[in-house]
Amino acid sequence: MKVAYITAGAAGMYCGTCIHDNTIATVLKKQGHNVALIPTYTPTRTDETNVSLDRVFFGGVNVYLQQKLSIFRHTPWAFDRLLDSPTLLNGLARFSSSTDARDLGQLTVSMLRAEQGHQKKELAKLVKWLAEENRPDIVYLTNSMLVGFTREIKKALDVPVICALQGEDIFLQDLIEPYKTEVLDLLRERAAEADGFIAPCQYYAQFMADAYLKLSVDKIDVVPLGLNIDGHGIPVEKPEPPPFIIGYLARICPEKGLHILVDAFRRVVEAFGADNVQLHVAGYLGKKDEPYLEELVKQIQTWGLSDSFVHYGEVTRRQKIDFLNRLHVFSVPTVYRESKGLSIIEALANGVPVVQPRHGAFPEMVQATEGGLLVEPESAESVALGIMELLNDADRRAHLGKTGKMNVHQKFNDEVIAEQLLQVFRNYL
Repeated sequence: MKVAYITAGAAGMYCGTCIHDNTIATVLKKQGHNVALIPTYTPTRTDETNVSLDRVFFGGVNVYLQQKLSIFRHTPWAFDRLLDSPTLLNGLARFSSSTDARDLGQLTVSMLRAEQGHQKKELAKLVKWLAEENRPDIVYLTNSMLVGFTREIKKALDVPVICALQGEDIFLQDLIEPYKTEVLDLLRERAAEADGFIAPCQYYAQFMADAYLKLSVDKIDVVPLGLNIDGHGIPVEKPEPPPFIIGYLARICPEKGLHILVDAFRRVVEAFGADNVQLHVAGYLGKKDEPYLEELVKQIQTWGLSDSFVHYGEVTRRQKIDFLNRLHVFSVPTVYRESKGLSIIEALANGVPVVQPRHGAFPEMVQATEGGLLVEPESAESVALGIMELLNDADRRAHLGKTGKMNVHQKFNDEVIAEQLLQVFRNYL
């Protein structure tokens, strides 16, 4: 099968979606399928060997300039290629301070208008390349903000176009009027043109069908996240507590709920003592969220717990696996209803039980893996009680870790998930 797999770069950070897309594209290629992983906006960044094209369509610089200045909507394609240089885009990404949805209303409207928007030249380049150089059997868009491409792709190639749903609601709900209403109207109009959709869990399929796309949930297939298991779950001699180590691995920002976990950590320390409990944190930190982390660190210092807190920053794949293998329990208590939660699968793949809020994708994950506890959302007290439950019961902690690891390795490995994705593609072909 020949697949054009169109993904979106994440401005230089390790992104769960980029990592997942790269993982699935890699295993499909190993299985003999012709897969082109095509970056948009910026190059993708992954903690494994990157199999994406060394070319970026809809490069962030061109997209921005064409939105702001009409002259760049008519510049020669050869000139545009200079601005689409992966080196240039990666370099500029380091200086990007925010992609706040509040600032992107007009651009989002334009991108969903696609061939009628300010970036229609960029769409023409992509469609021309697909039709003349790639000639796929099926096109897979990995974000519904790209669904505007569908009409022109189908017109030029006459192939099925499938679109993934991966947490766009967080972006959409933050848009301001009048753009929000226009974006939602355009999204529903353009969504009707796609052949089908894929969601990472049943919760998100139903939610997006009802709240945003206004279409039958039958048009949305569920394909869970997949993980390259290599290196995960190798038996490691982990010191028994104390200290009992609580871990967090995700982007450091308010919506991921680190402040809730920090408060829960304080409550656990109050019950068991600072010498017996530690909090280890890793993940990408953007410029706009630096004050958020600084405030949390100040709180930890005020409580006299600095020696029990370890911040690792961003981690590579090897560092990530080492980090997870130090932990006794894992938690990312998101404020919003998470649609994906790749780090939960990663923790479980290494035998670390999880304590997660009872919302979004997490109930389905915990049910499928049998590797953790569900607690009340947005409640530091509930998170703390869940952690203490596992701290007090080493046998249950070991059982959840062992069962979760076994189920992730069997049900969520990249080959199993790639086959599920292929079956969806076959249905449309």
